[in-house]
Amino acid sequence: MTENVRLDSVDAEILRRLQNDGRMANKELAAAVGIAPSTCLDRVARLRRAGAITGYTAQVDPAAIGRPIEALLAVQVQPHARPLVDPFVTHVLGLPETRAVHHVTGPDDFIVHVACGSSQDLQRLVLDEFTARPEVARLQTHLIFSTWPGGPLTPYRTTKDTH
Repeated sequence: MTENVRLDSVDAEILRRLQNDGRMANKELAAAVGIAPSTCLDRVARLRRAGAITGYTAQVDPAAIGRPIEALLAVQVQPHARPLVDPFVTHVLGLPETRAVHHVTGPDDFIVHVACGSSQDLQRLVLDEFTARPEVARLQTHLIFSTWPGGPLTPYRTTKDTH
């Protein structure tokens, strides 16, 4: 979202419900939030135009499609400069194992979430696609045993907003 959009409680409820079920029919969504279907359609369109809703996706279980090994790779690049960072990100996003790339602060520059078919596939990925690159100075692999997704993202409220 490029700017903060003023969201009322109905907008927040629309966002919450769509995050829980992006395939919810407009008529059902309107009834759930207590507004007319035409009003609901207009509000969803406004939220999309404003950038609050960026798209709709399917959630896929990596293990169900042959990728049961998930890991977070903490990567440090040297030097940490745009001429190296941009090609590195492009390379990582092009790997079929990549689920997400985060540019972060701290001792690591990137956290890369990957899903692989086996521990051998993960080892190959680390050695051939990451540590073989000259800009990768350090890499730590953190296996993911379990994941608990958070709830829907709701609008940020400051203390003064609640009064």
